[in-house]
Amino acid sequence: MTLKKILLVDDSNTVLMMHRMLLHGQPYELLFARDGREAVDKALTQKPDLIFMDVMMPKMSGLDACRELRTHPELAGTPILLVTTRGEPHNVEAGFQAGCTEYITKPFDSAELLAKVQHYLGA
Repeated sequence: MTLKKILLVDDSNTVLMMHRMLLHGQPYELLFARDGREAVDKALTQKPDLIFMDVMMPKMSGLDACRELRTHPELAGTPILLVTTRGEPHNVEAGFQAGCTEYITKPFDSAELLAKVQHYLGA
């Protein structure tokens, strides 16, 4: 059985560690990127089944990375969950305009996040 891949994108080691702990023991292969540019490159080569991405990052923001990912037909249907502290309506709207599937504000509920992963990956 091939494991479904989740690409976790954040410039914070702490956040990446929290995601890793949350998903530990789940039947997924975890991939990591530290900024939007690395996320796009990794997504193009690894073809993840789901992408969790922070919005505010160096080199390329999550919004710009999301826009770029949506231009690649092989990634156009990949669920992208933008995760950010910025929950104002105009920021949420910008996330959906960039092509995200879900816009989740931090701090998030671990059980809710795990339920979203299982929803999108069918596990």
